[in-house]
Amino acid sequence: MRTFKNYIRDVISFVLLIGISSFFLLMQSCKTDKKQEKNSTVEVEKENVIEIITKNMDFQMPDTIPSGWVTFRYKNASPQTHFFLIDKYPDGIILQNVIDEVGPPFDNGMKLINEGKVEEGYAEFGKLPKWFGEAKYLGGSGLVSSNHVAQTTVKLNPGYYIFECYVKMSNGVFHSSMGMEKAVVVSETDSGNTEPKADIEIDISSTEGIVFNDSISAGNHTFSVFYKDQIIHENFLGHDINLAKLDDTANLDELNNWMDWSNPKGLIEPAPKGVVFLGGLNNMSQEDKGYFAVNLDPGRYVLISEVPNPASKNMLKLFVVSE
Repeated sequence: MRTFKNYIRDVISFVLLIGISSFFLLMQSCKTDKKQEKNSTVEVEKENVIEIITKNMDFQMPDTIPSGWVTFRYKNASPQTHFFLIDKYPDGIILQNVIDEVGPPFDNGMKLINEGKVEEGYAEFGKLPKWFGEAKYLGGSGLVSSNHVAQTTVKLNPGYYIFECYVKMSNGVFHSSMGMEKAVVVSETDSGNTEPKADIEIDISSTEGIVFNDSISAGNHTFSVFYKDQIIHENFLGHDINLAKLDDTANLDELNNWMDWSNPKGLIEPAPKGVVFLGGLNNMSQEDKGYFAVNLDPGRYVLISEVPNPASKNMLKLFVVSE
């Protein structure tokens, strides 16, 4: 027969066993939680996104960003239409050089063109420094309407870059002349991002224009843009890709003419009626590739390049997004 002492001993043993088991279960749970927390952190690091905000003729963003595949999320919180273009000038050229030596010829030239003095205006562009012609363009967002967000991914090597927007105010003054130029250093630190996977591929060239499969359904999409070639068009710039949604009031002829900054009525506020710009991929060099991601609602859209008379170059492509 068990004694009372043996009974107490058994109870204590049972309590200790339960306590020890609970302790080990708790430890295992903590380890699991820590592992999940670590994995969550890794996922965040893989989605390294650079936020850019425009509120008033500015680019609010870090002065230094990582290299490699870099994703930019550009929020246009201003009343105007904007974009950002990434410029790479020859070594030794800094933002102040651009402000002092590039700004005045463009400002003076555009002023003369607006006054109807076209020849004198183009003569001003001849005063641009020699190194301006050696600039390389590494992409950036397409045009973005007020209160919209665009996401763009490009690959950047370490170095010194300048971000700019040269859309024009209603008085013809470039946004870049009003402060929309920013020096950005791309560091040796890699972003850790991998190249995006596109579900819609776009090829663009001076010979074939914009080529893509226009059978697109509503939802989230990642577009790739491959520059089969690049040339200097009549407005001194290469071709690019801009995505816009159109409503029933949009006039395609008006949009076609508006896409040329060298036209007094081109690339100027306000943007054409019935057109909402959703980003895209800015100017890049031949055989370069970049990406942009967007959530598309059903409706009528256009891919269009910022070049003189894009329709004549097969660079104005209408398409419909289905349900």
